[in-house]
Amino acid sequence: MKNIVVLISGGGSNMAAIVQAAQHGHWERRLGARVAAVVSNRADAGGLALARSHGIAAHVLDHKPFATREAFDSALVRLIDAQDPAGRPALVVLAGFMRVLGADFVRHYQGRLVNIHPSLLPAFPGLHTHARALAAGCRFAGATVHLVTELLDQGPILAQAVVPVLAGDTAQELAARVLTQEHLIYSRAIEGLLRV
Repeated sequence: MKNIVVLISGGGSNMAAIVQAAQHGHWERRLGARVAAVVSNRADAGGLALARSHGIAAHVLDHKPFATREAFDSALVRLIDAQDPAGRPALVVLAGFMRVLGADFVRHYQGRLVNIHPSLLPAFPGLHTHARALAAGCRFAGATVHLVTELLDQGPILAQAVVPVLAGDTAQELAARVLTQEHLIYSRAIEGLLRV
């Protein structure tokens, strides 16, 4: 079985879309894959309850008690790898996980670590993407699914979706329109990786 571990920090809407795609798309039967666990760095992340309601293991590893990023990353690796009987999950999926992960963590999951970013990379890496797109006068915005590398938001692109920027858009309105596309392309990109 190809086990997928999803990392979240909040409500988990992308995680929910992935779980729904896995269940409705019968990934377990067709691809030999399943969402095995959800891990959050925040105990109050709404996505944890959602995961549990779908029978998915949900874990919390609060980053605050750790003295260094490296110490947190090491503990996170141990927790993630424990979610697979062989100690090697097929994919680690970042779905609104609001922590920058260090180079050792990224190298450990090289080729198996996936992220979704709310811009058309390489444009607007990092935070505040929608406000930056509006300030730049962009006519289009979107989302990008990419493999994670040591360089922030610069890994190989797996999928993108484009949405128009409408006259009078606020950052929140644009973000909502982009998020609907994120929910579509992320699960498709993950399914594509599982087929390899």
